[in-house]
Amino acid sequence: MPEAIEVRKVPIHSVADASELAKLIDDGVMEASRVIAIIGKTEGNGGVNDYTRIIADRAFREVLVEKGAPADQVKQVPIVWSGGTDGVISPHATIFATVPADKAEPSDDLRLTVGFAMSEPIKPEEIGYVAMVQKVADAVKVAMERAGITDPADVHYVQTKTPLLTIHTIRDAKSRGHEVWTEHTHESMDLSNGTTGLGIAVALGEIEMPTDADVMHNRSLFSSVASCSSGVELDQAQVVVVGNARGVGGRYRIGHSVMQDALDADGIWSAIKDAGLDLPERPHTSDIQGRLVNVFLKCEVSQDGQVHGRRNAMLDDSDVHWHRQIKSCVGGVTASVTGDPAVFVSVSAAHQGPDGGGPVAAIVDLGEGEPTGYRWTR
Repeated sequence: MPEAIEVRKVPIHSVADASELAKLIDDGVMEASRVIAIIGKTEGNGGVNDYTRIIADRAFREVLVEKGAPADQVKQVPIVWSGGTDGVISPHATIFATVPADKAEPSDDLRLTVGFAMSEPIKPEEIGYVAMVQKVADAVKVAMERAGITDPADVHYVQTKTPLLTIHTIRDAKSRGHEVWTEHTHESMDLSNGTTGLGIAVALGEIEMPTDADVMHNRSLFSSVASCSSGVELDQAQVVVVGNARGVGGRYRIGHSVMQDALDADGIWSAIKDAGLDLPERPHTSDIQGRLVNVFLKCEVSQDGQVHGRRNAMLDDSDVHWHRQIKSCVGGVTASVTGDPAVFVSVSAAHQGPDGGGPVAAIVDLGEGEPTGYRWTR
């Protein structure tokens, strides 16, 4: 039986800072050896060469080892960093840890659970094709099982990290007689994320197995719970499934919805309500009352270059890539809902939510006593 989960969001004060994780452990909020996943935002460029992700990864793993977790175990902890804190988005990390049975709040209701899996190695020539879709789908099913989730409807957030194409891996594929989907390394970020989104959708029964021709072209195929990132630091799909299960106990619950477009604040509120927070019909930031731990979003520029029927120039801008512009826009919309700029907003959402929008997941604190989240004040 999966264990109850403690989840906290902490600020990152500088690019190599993990002091707030150390403080959580020192204060007895969680044990280093019980940390099972970390998902966060770093302040780099969000591109292929965003090394702030590697710096943050090292800093957080070093703290876990220093605080008593076995080094070999720490190497296996899935840590997913999304680079780029454009606009008001603030660098932060959300940390998941198991809770000893004697310290967990008992509950027979649906409560937060987490499962993790790694896929089979993904070859560079498989990125963008059904072969990668299948490997991701298989890993998602393993992670679901480890989370104790049997009904796909109880999965509300699937965070992944997958390989993208680099000059080195492109050359490797060619040396073995294979072609790759694209030789543009930055484009391969969108490609890897989109292919992974389709794999998640297949695993959860949201769609049937697509064809190679569907990848990046048939945007009607998507997952409503996928949040896919890619980078240079691994050659497998790293999969974290977050959902709800009965009997695990604890004080947290997760829900999800989708933003239909970049300005759809109601989609964010819907995710918070779906997680179980009781809100009025027209909620305000102050109604959250510190019960929101964090929200996790993906965003994408609409392929028609419009929002609410108005033309924008993001896809034509040669000075600032659309990745940075849409991330900044959606980050501002999200922070206006939560009242907290430390929100997980990640770009490149092909096959993750509807075109021009994206999935939203929200974790809330439903426990007794003082809430653990950020409390908005004017």
